[in-house]
Amino acid sequence: MYISAHQKAELLLTDLLHVCKKEGGKEMKEKLLSKFAEIFGDTDGAQVYFAPGRVNLIGEHTDYNGGHVFPCALTIGTYGVARKREDHVLRFYSMNFENLGVLTSSIDDLKPEKEADWTNYPKGVIWAFGEKGMTVPAGMDILLFGNIPNGSGLSSSASVEVLTGYILKDLFGFNVTNQELALIGQYSENNFNGVNCGIMDQFAIAMGKKDCAIFLDTADLSYEYAPIRLEGAKLVIGCTNKKRGLGDSKYNERRAECEMALSELQKELSISSLGELTEEEFEAAKHLIADEVRVRRAKHAVCENQRTMKAVEALKNNDIKLFGKLMNASHVSLSKDYEVTGIELDTMVEAAWKQEGVIGARMTGAGFGGCTVSIVENDCVDSFIRNVGKEYEDKIGYTADFYIVEIGDGPSKLS
Repeated sequence: MYISAHQKAELLLTDLLHVCKKEGGKEMKEKLLSKFAEIFGDTDGAQVYFAPGRVNLIGEHTDYNGGHVFPCALTIGTYGVARKREDHVLRFYSMNFENLGVLTSSIDDLKPEKEADWTNYPKGVIWAFGEKGMTVPAGMDILLFGNIPNGSGLSSSASVEVLTGYILKDLFGFNVTNQELALIGQYSENNFNGVNCGIMDQFAIAMGKKDCAIFLDTADLSYEYAPIRLEGAKLVIGCTNKKRGLGDSKYNERRAECEMALSELQKELSISSLGELTEEEFEAAKHLIADEVRVRRAKHAVCENQRTMKAVEALKNNDIKLFGKLMNASHVSLSKDYEVTGIELDTMVEAAWKQEGVIGARMTGAGFGGCTVSIVENDCVDSFIRNVGKEYEDKIGYTADFYIVEIGDGPSKLS
Protein backbone atom coordinates (compact mmCIF):
# COMPACT_ATOMS: atom_id res chain seq x y z
CA MET A 1 0.00 0.00 0.00
CA TYR A 2 1.51 3.32 -1.12
CA ILE A 3 1.83 5.61 1.90
CA SER A 4 4.17 8.55 2.41
CA ALA A 5 6.02 9.12 5.67
CA HIS A 6 3.74 12.06 6.43
CA GLN A 7 0.70 9.91 5.78
CA LYS A 8 1.97 7.20 8.12
CA ALA A 9 2.15 9.75 10.90
CA GLU A 10 -1.32 11.05 10.08
CA LEU A 11 -2.78 7.54 9.97
CA LEU A 12 -1.30 6.74 13.36
CA LEU A 13 -2.78 9.96 14.68
CA THR A 14 -6.16 9.23 13.13
CA ASP A 15 -6.16 5.72 14.62
CA LEU A 16 -5.42 7.24 18.03
CA LEU A 17 -8.26 9.70 17.68
CA HIS A 18 -10.70 6.93 16.73
CA VAL A 19 -9.63 4.94 19.78
CA CYS A 20 -10.01 8.01 21.96
CA LYS A 21 -13.45 8.69 20.58
CA LYS A 22 -14.58 5.16 21.37
CA GLU A 23 -13.32 5.63 24.92
CA GLY A 24 -15.20 8.91 25.26
CA GLY A 25 -12.21 11.05 24.29
CA LYS A 26 -10.54 10.49 27.65
CA GLU A 27 -7.04 9.78 26.36
CA MET A 28 -7.07 12.66 23.87
CA LYS A 29 -8.46 14.99 26.51
CA GLU A 30 -5.66 14.05 28.89
CA LYS A 31 -2.99 14.65 26.22
CA LEU A 32 -4.42 18.06 25.37
CA LEU A 33 -4.73 19.10 29.00
CA SER A 34 -1.16 17.95 29.68
CA LYS A 35 0.10 20.16 26.85
CA PHE A 36 -2.08 23.04 28.05
CA ALA A 37 -0.52 22.78 31.54
CA GLU A 38 2.97 22.71 29.99
CA ILE A 39 2.29 25.90 28.02
CA PHE A 40 0.04 27.86 30.38
CA GLY A 41 1.13 26.59 33.81
CA ASP A 42 -1.90 24.62 34.99
CA THR A 43 -5.33 23.42 33.86
CA ASP A 44 -7.53 25.15 36.43
CA GLY A 45 -10.82 26.05 34.73
CA ALA A 46 -9.77 24.62 31.36
CA GLN A 47 -12.37 22.91 29.15
CA VAL A 48 -11.82 20.72 26.06
CA TYR A 49 -13.76 21.06 22.77
CA PHE A 50 -13.86 19.66 19.22
CA ALA A 51 -15.10 20.93 15.85
CA PRO A 52 -14.91 18.81 12.68
CA GLY A 53 -13.52 19.51 9.26
CA ARG A 54 -15.76 19.04 6.25
CA VAL A 55 -15.72 17.65 2.74
CA ASN A 56 -18.13 18.69 0.02
CA LEU A 57 -19.39 15.74 -2.00
CA ILE A 58 -20.78 17.89 -4.81
CA GLY A 59 -21.86 21.51 -5.32
CA GLU A 60 -18.65 23.53 -5.59
CA HIS A 61 -18.52 27.33 -5.90
CA THR A 62 -22.32 27.39 -5.75
CA ASP A 63 -22.68 28.59 -2.16
CA TYR A 64 -22.01 32.25 -2.96
CA ASN A 65 -24.13 31.97 -6.12
CA GLY A 66 -27.38 31.13 -4.34
CA GLY A 67 -27.22 27.45 -5.22
CA HIS A 68 -27.22 24.10 -3.45
CA VAL A 69 -24.31 22.31 -1.79
CA PHE A 70 -23.92 18.81 -0.35
CA PRO A 71 -21.20 18.71 2.32
CA CYS A 72 -20.66 16.52 5.36
CA ALA A 73 -18.71 16.91 8.58
CA LEU A 74 -15.76 14.58 9.21
CA THR A 75 -14.41 12.80 12.26
CA ILE A 76 -11.12 14.66 11.80
CA GLY A 77 -11.04 18.28 12.84
CA THR A 78 -9.77 20.73 15.43
CA TYR A 79 -9.45 20.18 19.18
CA GLY A 80 -9.30 23.11 21.57
CA VAL A 81 -8.57 23.68 25.24
CA ALA A 82 -9.74 27.02 26.62
CA ARG A 83 -10.28 28.88 29.87
CA LYS A 84 -11.28 32.37 30.88
CA ARG A 85 -8.78 34.85 32.26
CA GLU A 86 -9.36 37.65 34.75
CA ASP A 87 -7.86 40.28 32.42
CA HIS A 88 -8.36 41.11 28.73
CA VAL A 89 -5.31 39.22 27.44
CA LEU A 90 -5.65 36.56 24.75
CA ARG A 91 -2.95 33.88 24.65
CA PHE A 92 -2.98 31.40 21.78
CA TYR A 93 -0.88 28.28 21.18
CA SER A 94 -1.14 25.73 18.38
CA MET A 95 0.38 22.26 18.57
CA ASN A 96 0.46 22.38 14.75
CA PHE A 97 2.63 25.52 14.71
CA GLU A 98 4.80 25.02 17.78
CA ASN A 99 7.60 27.08 16.24
CA LEU A 100 5.40 30.18 16.62
CA GLY A 101 5.15 29.71 20.38
CA VAL A 102 2.50 31.59 22.35
CA LEU A 103 0.91 34.42 20.34
CA THR A 104 -0.52 37.17 22.52
CA SER A 105 -3.28 39.68 21.80
CA SER A 106 -6.07 41.50 23.62
CA ILE A 107 -9.84 41.70 23.34
CA ASP A 108 -9.39 45.49 23.44
CA ASP A 109 -7.37 45.55 20.21
CA LEU A 110 -8.89 43.07 17.78
CA LYS A 111 -7.64 43.67 14.26
CA PRO A 112 -6.14 41.44 11.56
CA GLU A 113 -2.34 41.45 11.66
CA LYS A 114 0.17 39.53 9.56
CA GLU A 115 2.26 38.70 12.62
CA ALA A 116 -0.84 37.22 14.30
CA ASP A 117 -0.70 34.38 11.74
CA TRP A 118 -3.35 31.68 12.34
CA THR A 119 -4.75 33.50 15.39
CA ASN A 120 -6.47 35.96 13.04
CA TYR A 121 -9.20 33.30 12.69
CA PRO A 122 -10.17 33.00 16.37
CA LYS A 123 -9.58 36.74 16.83
CA GLY A 124 -11.98 37.36 13.96
CA VAL A 125 -14.71 35.31 15.62
CA ILE A 126 -14.25 37.14 18.94
CA TRP A 127 -14.51 40.41 17.00
CA ALA A 128 -17.61 39.17 15.14
CA PHE A 129 -19.35 38.23 18.38
CA GLY A 130 -18.86 41.82 19.49
CA GLU A 131 -20.20 43.13 16.20
CA LYS A 132 -23.32 41.02 16.76
CA GLY A 133 -23.87 42.51 20.22
CA MET A 134 -22.16 39.80 22.25
CA THR A 135 -19.03 41.48 23.60
CA VAL A 136 -16.57 38.99 25.07
CA PRO A 137 -15.92 40.32 28.60
CA ALA A 138 -12.59 38.64 29.41
CA GLY A 139 -9.47 37.24 27.84
CA MET A 140 -8.68 33.56 27.39
CA ASP A 141 -5.88 31.02 27.19
CA ILE A 142 -6.49 28.83 24.14
CA LEU A 143 -4.57 25.80 22.88
CA LEU A 144 -5.49 24.21 19.54
CA PHE A 145 -4.59 20.96 17.85
CA GLY A 146 -5.90 19.93 14.45
CA ASN A 147 -5.56 16.78 12.41
CA ILE A 148 -6.92 18.37 9.25
CA PRO A 149 -4.09 18.89 6.72
CA ASN A 150 -3.38 22.64 6.65
CA GLY A 151 -4.35 24.31 3.38
CA SER A 152 -5.94 21.08 2.12
CA GLY A 153 -9.41 22.37 1.32
CA LEU A 154 -11.04 20.41 4.16
CA SER A 155 -11.83 23.68 5.91
CA SER A 156 -9.30 23.92 8.70
CA SER A 157 -9.98 27.67 8.96
CA ALA A 158 -13.76 27.23 9.20
CA SER A 159 -13.23 24.45 11.75
CA VAL A 160 -11.22 26.88 13.90
CA GLU A 161 -13.92 29.54 13.49
CA VAL A 162 -16.78 27.26 14.53
CA LEU A 163 -14.68 25.84 17.38
CA THR A 164 -13.95 29.36 18.65
CA GLY A 165 -17.62 30.28 18.49
CA TYR A 166 -18.58 27.13 20.37
CA ILE A 167 -15.97 27.91 23.03
CA LEU A 168 -17.31 31.45 23.45
CA LYS A 169 -20.87 30.15 23.67
CA ASP A 170 -19.92 27.68 26.39
CA LEU A 171 -17.47 29.74 28.45
CA PHE A 172 -19.46 32.98 28.46
CA GLY A 173 -23.02 31.65 28.19
CA PHE A 174 -23.96 33.37 24.91
CA ASN A 175 -27.38 32.31 23.64
CA VAL A 176 -26.56 31.31 20.07
CA THR A 177 -27.58 28.31 17.98
CA ASN A 178 -25.13 26.25 15.94
CA GLN A 179 -26.60 27.75 12.77
CA GLU A 180 -25.88 31.23 14.14
CA LEU A 181 -22.31 30.10 14.91
CA ALA A 182 -21.94 29.23 11.23
CA LEU A 183 -23.15 32.68 10.17
CA ILE A 184 -20.84 34.39 12.65
CA GLY A 185 -17.91 32.34 11.36
CA GLN A 186 -18.67 33.35 7.79
CA TYR A 187 -19.09 36.99 8.83
CA SER A 188 -15.71 37.00 10.54
CA GLU A 189 -13.95 35.42 7.56
CA ASN A 190 -15.56 37.88 5.14
CA ASN A 191 -15.08 41.04 7.18
CA PHE A 192 -12.07 40.39 9.43
CA ASN A 193 -9.92 38.06 7.31
CA GLY A 194 -10.94 39.42 3.91
CA VAL A 195 -11.94 36.12 2.30
CA ASN A 196 -15.23 36.48 0.45
CA CYS A 197 -16.36 32.91 1.24
CA GLY A 198 -19.89 31.56 1.16
CA ILE A 199 -21.70 29.86 4.03
CA MET A 200 -21.09 26.21 3.16
CA ASP A 201 -17.95 25.44 5.16
CA GLN A 202 -19.07 26.90 8.46
CA PHE A 203 -22.61 25.52 8.05
CA ALA A 204 -21.44 21.97 7.32
CA ILE A 205 -19.14 22.03 10.36
CA ALA A 206 -21.59 23.62 12.78
CA MET A 207 -24.57 21.50 11.66
CA GLY A 208 -22.80 18.20 10.99
CA LYS A 209 -24.62 14.91 11.66
CA LYS A 210 -23.05 11.47 11.81
CA ASP A 211 -23.40 9.40 8.62
CA CYS A 212 -25.34 12.18 6.87
CA ALA A 213 -24.55 14.88 4.36
CA ILE A 214 -26.39 18.21 4.40
CA PHE A 215 -28.42 19.21 1.34
CA LEU A 216 -28.32 22.97 1.83
CA ASP A 217 -29.98 25.67 -0.23
CA THR A 218 -27.61 28.57 0.32
CA ALA A 219 -30.19 31.07 -0.94
CA ASP A 220 -32.37 30.71 2.15
CA LEU A 221 -30.43 28.26 4.39
CA SER A 222 -33.17 25.64 4.19
CA TYR A 223 -31.63 22.20 4.52
CA GLU A 224 -32.23 18.52 4.99
CA TYR A 225 -30.03 15.67 6.18
CA ALA A 226 -29.47 12.89 3.66
CA PRO A 227 -28.10 9.57 4.93
CA ILE A 228 -24.94 8.48 3.13
CA ARG A 229 -25.16 4.76 2.46
CA LEU A 230 -21.92 3.70 0.81
CA GLU A 231 -22.45 -0.03 1.18
CA GLY A 232 -19.28 -1.73 0.07
CA ALA A 233 -17.44 1.55 -0.56
CA LYS A 234 -15.49 4.23 1.28
CA LEU A 235 -14.80 7.95 0.99
CA VAL A 236 -11.12 8.53 0.21
CA ILE A 237 -9.61 12.01 0.43
CA GLY A 238 -6.52 12.67 -1.66
CA CYS A 239 -4.43 15.62 -0.50
CA THR A 240 -2.27 17.14 -3.24
CA ASN A 241 0.03 18.77 -0.69
CA LYS A 242 0.00 21.93 -2.75
CA LYS A 243 -0.69 24.65 -0.22
CA ARG A 244 -2.99 27.48 -1.11
CA GLY A 245 -4.30 30.50 0.70
CA LEU A 246 -7.79 31.66 -0.22
CA GLY A 247 -7.10 35.32 0.43
CA ASP A 248 -4.32 35.59 -2.14
CA SER A 249 -5.72 33.04 -4.61
CA LYS A 250 -8.17 33.69 -7.43
CA TYR A 251 -11.12 32.72 -5.23
CA ASN A 252 -12.29 36.31 -4.79
CA GLU A 253 -11.76 36.90 -8.53
CA ARG A 254 -14.12 34.04 -9.40
CA ARG A 255 -16.78 35.42 -7.11
CA ALA A 256 -16.46 38.87 -8.68
CA GLU A 257 -16.79 37.35 -12.17
CA CYS A 258 -20.02 35.60 -11.16
CA GLU A 259 -21.40 38.77 -9.59
CA MET A 260 -20.70 40.70 -12.78
CA ALA A 261 -22.32 37.99 -14.91
CA LEU A 262 -25.37 38.10 -12.64
CA SER A 263 -25.67 41.87 -12.99
CA GLU A 264 -25.57 41.51 -16.79
CA LEU A 265 -28.32 38.87 -16.72
CA GLN A 266 -30.42 41.03 -14.41
CA LYS A 267 -30.79 43.62 -17.19
CA GLU A 268 -33.53 41.38 -18.58
CA LEU A 269 -34.10 38.64 -15.99
CA SER A 270 -35.80 39.09 -12.63
CA ILE A 271 -33.39 36.95 -10.58
CA SER A 272 -31.36 37.55 -7.44
CA SER A 273 -28.81 34.77 -7.93
CA LEU A 274 -27.42 32.43 -10.59
CA GLY A 275 -28.80 29.54 -8.57
CA GLU A 276 -32.33 30.45 -9.62
CA LEU A 277 -31.69 29.51 -13.25
CA THR A 278 -32.16 26.16 -14.93
CA GLU A 279 -29.68 25.13 -17.59
CA GLU A 280 -32.26 25.87 -20.30
CA GLU A 281 -32.98 29.34 -18.93
CA PHE A 282 -29.26 30.10 -18.79
CA GLU A 283 -28.67 29.00 -22.38
CA ALA A 284 -31.50 31.24 -23.55
CA ALA A 285 -30.10 34.27 -21.71
CA LYS A 286 -26.30 33.85 -21.81
CA HIS A 287 -26.01 36.29 -24.74
CA LEU A 288 -26.58 39.05 -22.16
CA ILE A 289 -23.13 38.35 -20.66
CA ALA A 290 -20.59 40.39 -22.61
CA ASP A 291 -17.44 38.40 -21.84
CA GLU A 292 -16.89 34.75 -22.83
CA VAL A 293 -14.96 34.02 -19.65
CA ARG A 294 -17.86 35.25 -17.50
CA VAL A 295 -20.22 33.09 -19.58
CA ARG A 296 -18.22 30.01 -18.60
CA ARG A 297 -18.05 31.04 -14.96
CA ALA A 298 -21.82 31.54 -14.80
CA LYS A 299 -22.44 28.32 -16.74
CA HIS A 300 -20.57 26.38 -14.09
CA ALA A 301 -22.54 28.00 -11.26
CA VAL A 302 -25.86 27.19 -12.95
CA CYS A 303 -25.02 23.66 -14.10
CA GLU A 304 -23.26 22.68 -10.86
CA ASN A 305 -26.35 23.66 -8.94
CA GLN A 306 -28.51 21.46 -11.16
CA ARG A 307 -25.99 18.60 -10.87
CA THR A 308 -26.13 18.83 -7.08
CA MET A 309 -29.91 18.53 -7.02
CA LYS A 310 -29.76 15.57 -9.41
CA ALA A 311 -27.02 13.94 -7.31
CA VAL A 312 -29.03 14.12 -4.09
CA GLU A 313 -32.07 12.70 -5.90
CA ALA A 314 -29.87 9.85 -7.20
CA LEU A 315 -28.71 9.15 -3.66
CA LYS A 316 -32.31 9.03 -2.43
CA ASN A 317 -32.99 6.47 -5.17
CA ASN A 318 -29.93 4.48 -4.06
CA ASP A 319 -28.34 5.10 -7.48
CA ILE A 320 -24.73 5.53 -6.35
CA LYS A 321 -23.43 5.03 -9.91
CA LEU A 322 -25.32 8.08 -11.16
CA PHE A 323 -24.09 10.01 -8.14
CA GLY A 324 -20.51 9.11 -9.14
CA LYS A 325 -21.05 10.18 -12.76
CA LEU A 326 -22.30 13.56 -11.55
CA MET A 327 -19.20 13.90 -9.34
CA ASN A 328 -17.04 13.31 -12.41
CA ALA A 329 -18.99 15.88 -14.43
CA SER A 330 -18.57 18.35 -11.59
CA HIS A 331 -14.80 18.09 -11.82
CA VAL A 332 -14.80 18.57 -15.59
CA SER A 333 -16.82 21.77 -15.17
CA LEU A 334 -14.56 23.03 -12.37
CA SER A 335 -11.55 22.40 -14.59
CA LYS A 336 -12.80 23.68 -17.96
CA ASP A 337 -15.42 26.32 -17.16
CA TYR A 338 -14.45 27.57 -13.70
CA GLU A 339 -10.70 26.94 -14.03
CA VAL A 340 -9.96 26.34 -10.35
CA THR A 341 -8.24 22.95 -10.52
CA GLY A 342 -4.69 23.15 -11.89
CA ILE A 343 -2.29 20.37 -12.79
CA GLU A 344 -2.17 18.83 -9.31
CA LEU A 345 -5.90 18.31 -8.85
CA ASP A 346 -6.44 17.32 -12.48
CA THR A 347 -3.63 14.77 -12.32
CA MET A 348 -5.04 13.18 -9.18
CA VAL A 349 -8.63 13.05 -10.42
CA GLU A 350 -7.72 11.78 -13.89
CA ALA A 351 -5.60 9.06 -12.27
CA ALA A 352 -8.52 8.19 -9.98
CA TRP A 353 -10.91 7.80 -12.93
CA LYS A 354 -8.65 5.08 -14.39
CA GLN A 355 -8.75 2.91 -11.29
CA GLU A 356 -10.87 -0.18 -10.81
CA GLY A 357 -13.64 0.24 -8.26
CA VAL A 358 -13.86 4.04 -8.49
CA ILE A 359 -17.50 5.13 -8.48
CA GLY A 360 -16.73 8.86 -8.76
CA ALA A 361 -13.96 11.37 -8.12
CA ARG A 362 -13.62 15.15 -8.13
CA MET A 363 -11.78 18.05 -6.57
CA THR A 364 -13.34 19.38 -3.39
CA GLY A 365 -13.06 22.77 -1.74
CA ALA A 366 -12.05 26.06 -3.30
CA GLY A 367 -9.47 24.53 -5.63
CA PHE A 368 -6.04 25.89 -6.56
CA GLY A 369 -4.54 22.90 -4.73
CA GLY A 370 -6.09 21.14 -1.78
CA CYS A 371 -7.93 17.83 -2.00
CA THR A 372 -9.93 15.41 -4.08
CA VAL A 373 -12.76 13.21 -2.86
CA SER A 374 -13.39 9.76 -4.33
CA ILE A 375 -15.90 7.00 -3.68
CA VAL A 376 -13.99 3.72 -3.94
CA GLU A 377 -15.18 0.14 -3.54
CA ASN A 378 -13.74 -1.46 -0.41
CA ASP A 379 -11.72 -4.14 -2.18
CA CYS A 380 -10.02 -1.55 -4.39
CA VAL A 381 -9.01 1.07 -1.79
CA ASP A 382 -5.43 -0.22 -1.33
CA SER A 383 -4.70 -0.41 -5.05
CA PHE A 384 -6.38 2.98 -5.57
CA ILE A 385 -4.07 4.67 -3.07
CA ARG A 386 -1.01 2.90 -4.44
CA ASN A 387 -1.72 3.56 -8.13
CA VAL A 388 -3.00 7.13 -7.85
CA GLY A 389 -0.16 7.99 -5.49
CA LYS A 390 2.46 6.64 -7.88
CA GLU A 391 1.03 8.37 -10.94
CA TYR A 392 0.76 11.64 -9.03
CA GLU A 393 4.34 11.54 -7.74
CA ASP A 394 5.70 10.53 -11.16
CA LYS A 395 4.04 13.53 -12.82
CA ILE A 396 4.10 16.21 -10.09
CA GLY A 397 7.41 15.32 -8.40
CA TYR A 398 6.26 15.03 -4.80
CA THR A 399 3.91 12.76 -2.88
CA ALA A 400 0.21 13.00 -2.21
CA ASP A 401 -1.41 11.84 1.03
CA PHE A 402 -4.58 9.80 1.36
CA TYR A 403 -7.19 9.62 4.12
CA ILE A 404 -10.04 7.15 4.47
CA VAL A 405 -12.62 9.30 6.24
CA GLU A 406 -15.84 8.86 8.15
CA ILE A 407 -18.78 11.25 8.45
CA GLY A 408 -19.20 12.68 11.94
CA ASP A 409 -21.15 15.13 14.09
CA GLY A 410 -20.80 18.88 14.58
CA PRO A 411 -18.96 20.70 17.41
CA SER A 412 -18.97 19.34 20.93
CA LYS A 413 -17.51 19.67 24.42
CA LEU A 414 -15.49 16.63 25.45
CA SER A 415 -16.88 15.28 28.71
